[in-house]
Amino acid sequence: MPSDMGITRIATFNVNGVNGRLPVLLRWLAESPSDIVCLQELKTSDQKFPIEAIRAAGYGAIWHGQKSYNGVAILARGVEPVERRRGLPGGLDDTHSRYIEAEIDGLIVGCLYLPNGNPAPGPKFDYKLRWFERLISYSKVLLSDGAPAILCGDYNVVPTPIDAVVPRRWLGDAVYFPESREAYAAMLQDGWVDAVRRIHPEKGVYTYWNFSYRGGYDRSSGLRMDHLLLNPSLAGRLRNAGVDVETRGWQKPSDHAPAWIEIGS
Repeated sequence: MPSDMGITRIATFNVNGVNGRLPVLLRWLAESPSDIVCLQELKTSDQKFPIEAIRAAGYGAIWHGQKSYNGVAILARGVEPVERRRGLPGGLDDTHSRYIEAEIDGLIVGCLYLPNGNPAPGPKFDYKLRWFERLISYSKVLLSDGAPAILCGDYNVVPTPIDAVVPRRWLGDAVYFPESREAYAAMLQDGWVDAVRRIHPEKGVYTYWNFSYRGGYDRSSGLRMDHLLLNPSLAGRLRNAGVDVETRGWQKPSDHAPAWIEIGS
C-alpha cells in the first residue's frame, strides 16, 4: 500500500455526517489521496453507510455506525482493512459507536471519536472522562504489544494554549477543561507521540472552526482537537504532518478539516 516513494499517508477527518458531506469527502479523497483514512461523526446507521461510493473512489472500508449520532470508519486505499475491534473494553452499557480498529499491512489503526463533554461540569463531562480512562487503559495494551500503532481521530481535546487561536474563549468548554487536557497529557506521558506537534512544535495548527451565521467560518475560533498519536515503534518513521485547511472553505463543508501524517517504510 505505501507509495512508490515508500511513504504512507494517514489522515483523520471528522466529516460531520458522511452522507450529507459525501461530495466533500469524495472530492478530498480525489484531490489529496491518503492511503489510510479515519472518519468520525458518520451520523448514519451501518446499513446507510455509503460503501459503494467509497469503493468507487478506490477504498476498502470498515465502519461502526449509529443513526444520527457518532460513528467511526477506517478506509484503506486499494485494500480491505481487517477489523480487530469495535468499541473499547469496559463499556458493556455504552451504546455509543466511538471506536473501531483495523490492521492494514501490519499497521494497527485505531479510529476514535471521543465524547465532547458539554455542558461541563455535568453527566456528559463525567461520561467523557470515563471514556477517556478506558481509552488510556486500552492504549497501554497497544503500547505493550509493540507493533506499529496509531490512534487517531477527534479527541475533543485542545491540549495546550497554542492549539487555540484565542484560548480564553474556551475556558468554560469541556474541550479545554484541565481534566480533559490532563487525560490527553497522560497518553503522551505513557509513550504516545503527538505527530502533528512533533513536526510543528511551535506553530499554531488548527483542525476545527465554528460555523459562521454569515456563511464561511469564523477563523478566530480555530482549534486543534483532531490528533494522530503514534506509538514509539511508528514515531521513528514520521516524515511529515499537516492539515488540509482549504476543505473548510468548500461548499457545505464539515466544521473540521482533515489532519494527516506521512510515515516512511
